[in-house]
Amino acid sequence: MTITRRLGIVGVGLMGGSVGLAARRSGQFDAILGYDASLSALQQATARGCIDQACPNLAELARSCDTIVIAAPVNLVADLVTQVAAVAPPETLLTDTGSTKERIVRNVESLLPADRLFVGSHPLCGSEKHGPEAARGDLFDGRLVLLTPTPRTTPPAVARASEFWQRLGGRVQSLSPQEHDRVLALTSHLPHLAASALASLLPSEWRAFVANGFRDTTRLASGDPALWAAILNDNAPRLAPVIQQLQARLDEFRSALETGDTAALLRLLADAKGIRDDLGS
Repeated sequence: MTITRRLGIVGVGLMGGSVGLAARRSGQFDAILGYDASLSALQQATARGCIDQACPNLAELARSCDTIVIAAPVNLVADLVTQVAAVAPPETLLTDTGSTKERIVRNVESLLPADRLFVGSHPLCGSEKHGPEAARGDLFDGRLVLLTPTPRTTPPAVARASEFWQRLGGRVQSLSPQEHDRVLALTSHLPHLAASALASLLPSEWRAFVANGFRDTTRLASGDPALWAAILNDNAPRLAPVIQQLQARLDEFRSALETGDTAALLRLLADAKGIRDDLGS
């Protein structure tokens, strides 16, 4: 398989910057180019070595690279992919890092010719921090990267995307865009929503009494609100049922406490502990 030699990154924040650092470490590219709407982000990404060259013009980057990763908020991804595809060489691999997939993939496929090499991607890693200053070259090491091909996706595109992420350190698995969003609603998007809801309950006069339990449970709430609003809105149809499931489970806890049903309370806690312990650290 031909190894691509020029990587373009659209959006050089935590995820895009980490792609650049990991790609530099992998040695699979001769040059790493970056584009971002924020000039300061481009400057920071260059200073940290996430990219070799800052491209103030998206078309310039698109014409120059044979692998391009769109690492932008999910509400911008489809439009950026189509802009890039309009000027990129036909053999360019296009992928993204978005936390939702169904709408992105549907919109991209409705606009791109069938022979374009696009594969939706989602690395299951990250941080509540953001910006190129938080980027890490080992962010993808041993972490699962989900590809979301469809019946229209060509085998060469999947093969190249798989190799790309594996060389960055990731473990690759494929899901349909629909299944991806159904799974991530529970495993990623609901936890952020729940952490935000819990954090919002804390009165200012009680902040001095917060210890590790509250801090650990609400860590996700420190994520970028604009970025997460886009994710939650994008996956709203899949989120609504799991929010109802969480509410129903909280009602079970409340009922056990109100009725003094210690056996039910122990069962709920033990079931949760067993599942969490199986996940490991």
